Amino acid sequence: MQDTPPSSPIHVYFALLPGSLVLDWAGPAEALRIANQALVNRGQPERFVQHFVSPTPQSVTSVGAVLTGLEPLPATLPTPAWVVLVGLAGKHIDVAGDEARALLHWLRGLRPVAGQLELVTVCAGSVLAAHAGLLTGRRATTHHLHLDELAAVDPRCDVVANRVFVADGAVYSSAGVTTGIDLLLHRISDTCGPALAAQVAQAMVVALRRGPNDPEFSPFLHHRNHLHPALHRVQDAVGQQPQADWSVPQMAEVAHTSPRHLTRLFLEHAGIAPLQYLRRIRLATAEAALRSGQNVTQAALMAGFSSDTQLRRAWHQFGRGGTPSQGDTGRPH
Repeated sequence: MQDTPPSSPIHVYFALLPGSLVLDWAGPAEALRIANQALVNRGQPERFVQHFVSPTPQSVTSVGAVLTGLEPLPATLPTPAWVVLVGLAGKHIDVAGDEARALLHWLRGLRPVAGQLELVTVCAGSVLAAHAGLLTGRRATTHHLHLDELAAVDPRCDVVANRVFVADGAVYSSAGVTTGIDLLLHRISDTCGPALAAQVAQAMVVALRRGPNDPEFSPFLHHRNHLHPALHRVQDAVGQQPQADWSVPQMAEVAHTSPRHLTRLFLEHAGIAPLQYLRRIRLATAEAALRSGQNVTQAALMAGFSSDTQLRRAWHQFGRGGTPSQGDTGRPH
């Protein structure tokens, strides 16, 4: 199978059973919807096509709301595609019912491959994946109440506790409920860039977005724990185009305010001066470029630094160890 172009739409299939936990799928689905909306606002095509599938066309959720018009489980999946499995109400995952057996039969025919067909589990959705044999030899997590159940269903799954989410090749698992949003924001960042993911997080008022090994803020979410729309507009613009020739007056034009007032807004609401914030974003962009294999000159250019020297100066200013050429990507203090 040929590699799929990065811009190809990703078809996301939320596989739902009776008793599905609404927040497990509604939160991630909203994150994808907002990401599409943000892309359209940029003049770019939507990236995610959402499908809600089930063995039956109607299903009762965990809160008693009835979902109708659900699509059938597809016989084939396009490339690329994500299949999302969510938790169910109850202390244990019951797979004895006809709907669960039908879903497991469908899941057993899937062969996850990174970039082509990927599996995403939220909460105890990983237990369903384990029943289907999709977690054998994989590292995965689940809701803390289902950790022992997951280990019992598939002893060959390396069950990881106390993690927001775990990424293992084409399989992504999260600990449950709101961590499903964390995981989808991580996937949005992977596919559409960290600036867009930060924009989605802010739209959802999700201030703490963490990665699989990182309890800290995303660099693109530093200084964004506020609700000032004009300031967010400037931060979105800087994050989307850090290499642009930004100045405080140019940022003020985006905010529709004066340069002096913009500086006051930054200091009051973000706790940082506008140009210092710009340097932080540029440094995060340069670090990402270095991790992807670019040399220091290329990384500086891509991030908007005027020279290697300016990048090195920012590197040390924000507490990075070593030098950019050594690929040290430690976070600022």
